[in-house]
Amino acid sequence: MKKIDVILGLQWGDEGKGKIVDVLTPAYDIITRFQGGPNAGHTLEFNSCKHVLHIIPSGIFHINTINIIGNGVVIEPVILRKELETIIPCGAHPFDNLMVSKKAHLIVPTHRLLDAAYEESKGKAKIGSTLKGIGPCYTDKTARAGLRIGDINGADFQKKYTEQKQNHIRILKSFGFNFEEYLVDGLKLKEYEEVWMESLKYIAGLKFIDSEYYINEQLDNGKSVLAEGAQGTLLDVDFGSYPFVTSSSTITAGVCTGLGVAPSRIGKVIGIFKAYCTRVGSGPFYSELNDDTGEKLRSMGHEYGSTTGRARRCGWLDIPALKYAVMVNGVTEMIMTKADVLSGFEELSICSSYKIKDEQTQKIPFETNDAGILPVYTRMDGWKENISGMTKPGEIPSNLLKFIDFINTETGVPVSVISVGPDRLQTIILKDL
Repeated sequence: MKKIDVILGLQWGDEGKGKIVDVLTPAYDIITRFQGGPNAGHTLEFNSCKHVLHIIPSGIFHINTINIIGNGVVIEPVILRKELETIIPCGAHPFDNLMVSKKAHLIVPTHRLLDAAYEESKGKAKIGSTLKGIGPCYTDKTARAGLRIGDINGADFQKKYTEQKQNHIRILKSFGFNFEEYLVDGLKLKEYEEVWMESLKYIAGLKFIDSEYYINEQLDNGKSVLAEGAQGTLLDVDFGSYPFVTSSSTITAGVCTGLGVAPSRIGKVIGIFKAYCTRVGSGPFYSELNDDTGEKLRSMGHEYGSTTGRARRCGWLDIPALKYAVMVNGVTEMIMTKADVLSGFEELSICSSYKIKDEQTQKIPFETNDAGILPVYTRMDGWKENISGMTKPGEIPSNLLKFIDFINTETGVPVSVISVGPDRLQTIILKDL
């Protein structure tokens, strides 16, 4: 029985999943997203061109590969239309090889207003939302009040849309939020609503499918499928640093609910992590560096959000967090990205455990926001070589190999691939996936 492989982030997102999926796509017949929405920013670089995908799976530039937006994804039609119009001139054929689950939920204009109202009401305790309407959309999904892609062609779609909009406006009024003047991408609600409706007509030209049947049938027919995650494990709504998390299940279990496949159909689980850590928005980050070293990591790694443009918080690699992500996902092998960013550091640090009230542990406590949790570091020698042009394992500096061996030993899972730059060719295969 053919199984579905999974690729997902092991940190707080931004691990470089888009590039790795693009690199692995030729080995798969189908690439599918299983959760998240336009808060994702999966960056691909090839042929001297850079592409940032938000909703579309990262295999879209491979014309012979089917790409599926699964039922666990939430879709904003305006953003999806812009994404489609951007990739088509670059050689993509989404109206030929992109399919959308009828059960995927729609982000409507007032979801974006609610997102802004909720974030504004939190004051200093704000989450750091991308304000794309994702959280409110998932809220409506759970409350059984959402609109889905399959509703677009229904005779009562306009009625359902109007009822949802009116309900949202009642909530906005209760917050005292000036929804009539608030601008969504520079447009007032009525203007944005018109753009949204036009975009809805545009994306209706895509192929809408019962994706749970399609994926399972393709697996039965021996087709290879790769499930692409968005965000990262430490942003999972259940197992992340709550409440500073996303609104979906970012872990392997989310593949089952986000695509409609059984747990027994999960195959390899490939976890992606950076050689250091970054985080966007609020929330605990024990190995964060608020000094010149942190700024150097940010500068050398170009650590600015591909979706928001916000500067990312930077810090050393966190082993307890990585081990936790390996555990909850059932990771079978790992891929390390941005190893090239660490070139030139004379000494490297790895957070190997936490100190909590004079006790050391490698377990993340429930009280994740406790300021009394301190990182305990293991120091290692760095390497001076520029590794961005290396393509073979034999070229890897000895101190980088020691760095990798330490990670392998601590997590119990092998690092199979190293990314040494953003281009799809800047990849060193240590072990065939």
